[in-house]
Amino acid sequence: MTPEALIRTTVLMGLLVLAGGGWGVLYCLARVRARRDLLRAGAICYALVLALALAICALSPLDAAWKLLIVASALAYAVIPPVTMRHLERLHAEEEAKP
Repeated sequence: MTPEALIRTTVLMGLLVLAGGGWGVLYCLARVRARRDLLRAGAICYALVLALALAICALSPLDAAWKLLIVASALAYAVIPPVTMRHLERLHAEEEAKP
């Protein structure tokens, strides 16, 4: 891998993680505050996650196994915030139900 390719790949991966964090934070805020605009902004961040994963696959000289891992990670980003929120809501509902 050339130094330029390394930097390009690293920047794309950093942006992917940043967009994934934006998706998670905005999704959770949207659920807590019941705001559709935050949910739409989160969905845009997730769309960026998918676009960046595809860009990494197309533009980086990584092996196929690494590219597969990046695509799988991008797909996993979709379910992590909803699953986490459901777990937290259930956990807090159980705490509130205790006498």
